[in-house]
Amino acid sequence: METTSREDQGGRGAGSEKIVLVVHGPNLNLLGEREPEIYGRVTLHEINNRVRVLGRELGLEVETFQANGEGEIVEQIQSQRGRVRLIIINPAGYSAYGMAIRDALLAVAVPVIEVHLTNVYRREPIRHRSVIADIAHGRIMGFGAESYMLAIRAAAVILTGQDGPHGPA
Repeated sequence: METTSREDQGGRGAGSEKIVLVVHGPNLNLLGEREPEIYGRVTLHEINNRVRVLGRELGLEVETFQANGEGEIVEQIQSQRGRVRLIIINPAGYSAYGMAIRDALLAVAVPVIEVHLTNVYRREPIRHRSVIADIAHGRIMGFGAESYMLAIRAAAVILTGQDGPHGPA
């Protein structure tokens, strides 16, 4: 599991900081190796580095977390209450039935962006279902690793209020 936290950097974040948590679900630790014809050859480590660099350029502090277990994901999300300003999540295999993850996201009460490397609607029907879709500010999918970069850009727009009080038109 790869994580980056403020505690490692000397303290907890203040509410005025634009801290974004990127949560990677199960099997994403195998990116670059697992089914590269579907998920691409970019590793999770490379994605994490890219989102941190882009985040800094956009005035965001980006932290990352990956876990294969739903309970670990729920605990990480819950631990961010009152700390992060936005969560980007690729729930991966928990998309269709991860109700505990959904409930944790609701409890944190910050905007959520759902990300997928592939266009789930071009895949098996079970992948079309997402228990997070209706609570997400938006969903980005089908652009491979670039989906995460698009989500970071969207996070910057959301956190600066440039998308208006009710989201983009």
